[in-house]
Amino acid sequence: MAVAQPVEERAGKLRPAIVDADVHNELESNRDIEPFLDPHWLEHLHTYGLHGYSGSGYPRFLNRRNDSKPPSGRPEGSDCSFTSVQLLDEWNVAHAVLNPLTPFATQLDPEFSAALCTACNDWQAHEWLDREPRMHASIICPFEHADLAVAEIERRASDGRFVQVQFSGRPAEPMGRRKYWPIYEAAEHFGLKVMSHAFGAGGHPITGAGWPSFYIEDHVGPAQSMQGNIISMVGEGVFERFPGLRLVSAENGFGWVLSMMWRMDASYRLFKGEIPRLRRLPSEYVSEFCYFCTQPIEEPHRRRDFMALFEQWPAAEDRLLFASDYAHWDWDSPATAIPHDVPDEIRRKIFFENGARLYGFE
Repeated sequence: MAVAQPVEERAGKLRPAIVDADVHNELESNRDIEPFLDPHWLEHLHTYGLHGYSGSGYPRFLNRRNDSKPPSGRPEGSDCSFTSVQLLDEWNVAHAVLNPLTPFATQLDPEFSAALCTACNDWQAHEWLDREPRMHASIICPFEHADLAVAEIERRASDGRFVQVQFSGRPAEPMGRRKYWPIYEAAEHFGLKVMSHAFGAGGHPITGAGWPSFYIEDHVGPAQSMQGNIISMVGEGVFERFPGLRLVSAENGFGWVLSMMWRMDASYRLFKGEIPRLRRLPSEYVSEFCYFCTQPIEEPHRRRDFMALFEQWPAAEDRLLFASDYAHWDWDSPATAIPHDVPDEIRRKIFFENGARLYGFE
């Protein structure tokens, strides 16, 4: 006799399948990675603690959803089984990309940072990927030290459950700089994407105008950094040098992309002699090589104005990836994230087809 499925699970399977490009698997504490640390680095962690860049320690007093506390008592987003039920089952998420937000990649001691990243990736594989086949992960690596980052990429490359290399939104230098090129070369070689997630700090003021006073400035500001990173990657010729590379922008919004491309093209016409490595307009590189997660979704006062983006930038319908930002307080429910007047064809692309094609989930 067949066993009846729970009502919630049956309801989830009635919904269209989703690829969620930004799901956060949280550590309860650093104790979660201790079983995966070499004894030397475990002692180092206990003795000296973490030591990273200052400037990104704004209190995340609204960090997680009030209703996502798992029965296990662990913090929101830190229980794989509960995430599977509350997010994947409820919303029929066929594939979820995990992006752990830890300070491990930006520790100032390079070897210690590399050891922490290795342990974090081992933790992801053991505690998340082994338990839930619908989950995929980002490789955490010490991206400021390309040789160590490449070693971690090579260590993970044979595990197809890792689908991209994770950068913070505010690295020490713009992402087009040649110090990062060995990472891009390795990512391209192994078919991995490169993802830049909002926030973090690279030793500099976290806005283009200096240090902010309030949390709201930090919360709204990531788009500045992502614009700088994209302009740098285009101008430095990253996409010419690595034509198989694809960049994913997570939690930086996307409404600014169109105006950025306009200004890039206008400036290029004036200064293209400075960057002869480019063979096309900057906007063409952005439209081909860059993908943008929907969270935080742009919310014009007139919801129908959302469609103006697709009218003026037709490539957007193929470059937007649905992202819930689970289990943070400002997450986007699939039921309300995309305006209802967006045509079904575009909705299918955003919710499933673009992510499935990009990550090879098809």
